[in-house]
Amino acid sequence: MAARVLNVNVGVLGHIDSGKTALARALSTTGSTAAFDRAPQSRARGITLDLGFSCLRTALPPQLGPGPGELQLTLVDCPGHASLIRTIIGGAQIIDLMMLVIDVTKGMQTQSAECLVIGQIACQKMVVVLNKIDLLPEGKRQSAIEKMTKKMQKTLENTKFSGCPIVAVAAKPGGPEAPESENPLGISELIEVLKSQAYLPSRDPSGHFLMAVDHCFSIKGQGTVMTGTILSGSVSLGDNVEIPALKVTKKVKSMQMFHTPVTYAMQGDRVGVCVTQFDPKLLERGLICTPDSLHTIHAAIISLKKIQYFRGALQTKAKFHITVGHETVMGRVMFFSPAPANFNEEIQESVFDFEKDYLYQEEYLSKDSVSSEENKENDQAGEVQLPKQQWALLEFEKPVTCPKLCLVIGSKLDTDIHANTCRLAFHGVLLQGMEDKNYTETFLPKLKVYKQKHKEGQVERVMDDYSVIGRSLFKKETNIQIFVGLKVKLSTGEDGIIDGGFGQSGKFKIRIPDGLKPDTKMLLTAASKKKSKGGKGDMTKEDESSKNDSAQPVTISLIFKRYVFDTQKKMIQS
Repeated sequence: MAARVLNVNVGVLGHIDSGKTALARALSTTGSTAAFDRAPQSRARGITLDLGFSCLRTALPPQLGPGPGELQLTLVDCPGHASLIRTIIGGAQIIDLMMLVIDVTKGMQTQSAECLVIGQIACQKMVVVLNKIDLLPEGKRQSAIEKMTKKMQKTLENTKFSGCPIVAVAAKPGGPEAPESENPLGISELIEVLKSQAYLPSRDPSGHFLMAVDHCFSIKGQGTVMTGTILSGSVSLGDNVEIPALKVTKKVKSMQMFHTPVTYAMQGDRVGVCVTQFDPKLLERGLICTPDSLHTIHAAIISLKKIQYFRGALQTKAKFHITVGHETVMGRVMFFSPAPANFNEEIQESVFDFEKDYLYQEEYLSKDSVSSEENKENDQAGEVQLPKQQWALLEFEKPVTCPKLCLVIGSKLDTDIHANTCRLAFHGVLLQGMEDKNYTETFLPKLKVYKQKHKEGQVERVMDDYSVIGRSLFKKETNIQIFVGLKVKLSTGEDGIIDGGFGQSGKFKIRIPDGLKPDTKMLLTAASKKKSKGGKGDMTKEDESSKNDSAQPVTISLIFKRYVFDTQKKMIQS
């Protein structure tokens, strides 16, 4: 029986030119078809353009169980060039352990920070690699490494990677042009650290087969090969797999893992799948799956969290680059939260309840958001009320194909590439996709997101003990008929009901079922007398002083809510 091989995917992430590809090359023993900047445009530009894969095989460490076996560390070399961040986001979803590569002479840079953010969202464990130590003068090398190690420990203090191992290496002493005879420094120590950090990732062969394809090429007389990492389920020889982007289903003719033929592969494995011929140019990267298991959606509801390093507010109606599964498309967002009474309710993160009412938000609520202006007074007492969970409706500019419950990341990739700022804005989980193109008519009306409306007007005069005339609540052109029957409250405490319009100028009649209080009646009668008196000639001293009393008119408050997606725009009062 063949010795068991445990595969762990190790992401190599970091700022451009921190030496990621050289590190992957120094570590690995078997290159895959995608490894080491093989693409001509990558070599010409001297930077990694796409996810490169290679592997390192070593004896199984004791913490991974007894018996013979090998640990295969599949190294995923992620590009560090800023415009390629979407490739990294796609790659991070298949990574079990992350190596954050830092140029020891420069420390944390913009993209190192973004890679750290992606790691926090998508990875469980991390190792920091301080590369290029050969550039430090030998006499001061050790103290410079210690200084940078302390700095990195401080940076990671408030992240989930606090206390992670930090290893110093020189993957390619003398730089890319140096002769191959130069031996790398620190690599065997790094391999020992990687072995100590390796763990049994939870792998599940059940469920639908789904694979992230990152390379595609044809072999004459055999078919087309798609290489990638299996995200869920398993695949066997002879299975049918769907390529949703091309809307075709193909049969699996043969499979290989790092040049070794296999008949079966499961979640977490890195595999090449050969199917009946199609043009490889049509699918550079994307997803393949069990037929009919993915959905193509035009919009989605996600639960989300803001990324703490993103500066600025997340505003409703703003556009973001949305990475869903392995695709990145532009999308518009609308944020909403539980109704204020339910802010503290524990909510199941992976389920969305269409029966509940949700409150529309102009922006994602966070400690520094503007929408919590009204909380400023409570803030003195340190009680800013923020909901435990918030959601967003995403509307995509073009449809995306993805699995259910997948990771979603929103970013502003059009931010100036050289600005020292994090472009990743939020991350979340896709809870509900909308497959119907006409989702605005068929689906959105089920989503009970409401806006709270509050209008104020004034009482103009008393008609009798049970009715008053109001003004300034509606514009002249408003159809007052649609507000008839709504409840209002006077600032003096009485409850009233809008009875209908009065004249042509937007005034209206309010019925007070329990009658006006004597004090209110006196106040209003005095105010209207003053008005008629003030119109006749000059104001006397006496009027001047009593003017201050009537400076507080009786106001009318109308509060109702309206569901954002209600086609009839009904007004609802509790």
